[in-house]
Amino acid sequence: MSTLLHSASTSSPSFSQITTPRFAPITRISLRNGVRCKAIEAVNLENGRPSASEFLVSGSGNAIPRYVVAPNTRIQDLVNRNDTRLRIFSGTANPALAQEIACYLGLELGKTKIKRFADGEIYVQLQESVRGCDVFLVQPTCPPANENLMELLIMIDACRRASAKNITAVIPYFGYARADRKTQGRESIAAKLVANLITEAGANRVLACDLHSGQSMGYFDIPVDHVYGQSVILDYLASKTICSDDLVVVSPDVGGVARARAFAKKLSDAPLAIVDKRRHGHNVAEVMNLIGDVRGKVAVMVDDMIDTAG
Repeated sequence: MSTLLHSASTSSPSFSQITTPRFAPITRISLRNGVRCKAIEAVNLENGRPSASEFLVSGSGNAIPRYVVAPNTRIQDLVNRNDTRLRIFSGTANPALAQEIACYLGLELGKTKIKRFADGEIYVQLQESVRGCDVFLVQPTCPPANENLMELLIMIDACRRASAKNITAVIPYFGYARADRKTQGRESIAAKLVANLITEAGANRVLACDLHSGQSMGYFDIPVDHVYGQSVILDYLASKTICSDDLVVVSPDVGGVARARAFAKKLSDAPLAIVDKRRHGHNVAEVMNLIGDVRGKVAVMVDDMIDTAG
């Protein structure tokens, strides 16, 4: 270098007149698709940086250097169609539901690896990056409730350790919701315990559908979105073109009267009937009386949880 400087200073009056062409490296490899691209053209520089003409800008605003793009390559082929900040993953509880949600949103369901060891332990690994993404985990805690709940907690932890920006647990069926209060001494309030587990695992928000009781939302220290499936059922009943005079809404127990009454008002203020039953134990019920007239009518029973359907 010193020899070059010396020769330049002796052969020309000004060193600034000497310019050396800058070329891009002979070979570059795109890590996204593994295509080897050759660049042999000089790179135009402005103040030591590549000029704006050296970049290709896609419709989404992504800037891609020209010298890493193979000839005759379309911009649409360089941008991942699924390159969005929104990710949807599913557990093993109801993958069909998660797939339908993803298709409705026009997204692909995220890839995960979930397996169980010989002793019953659950292993979860995300097969794609979620760094800085809004992640939605679709995992109802339906039977087997303990297996699905534990799987949800491990999925949340995996997303948190993968630097996800926000984690939303989508729980259409929230297990342990019936244990929301103490009816006898020395009982556990399992709904509060499950809420604490989901929060401590790293979830930022919970989306649940038709909770057993509204007070369950207060057990979470994070925001809860409580959605209702009532509108879907109303649309279904409307498609059956049942005469309002032939319709009666039935509450399966006294505790569901308010829910059934609100449902009946949206069915042209349909009449209401109540089933008076007694519980002799868990999952054991006996009907004592039926309050209301249901003879010759279409009875619509409204309940938030169907366990044994007895």
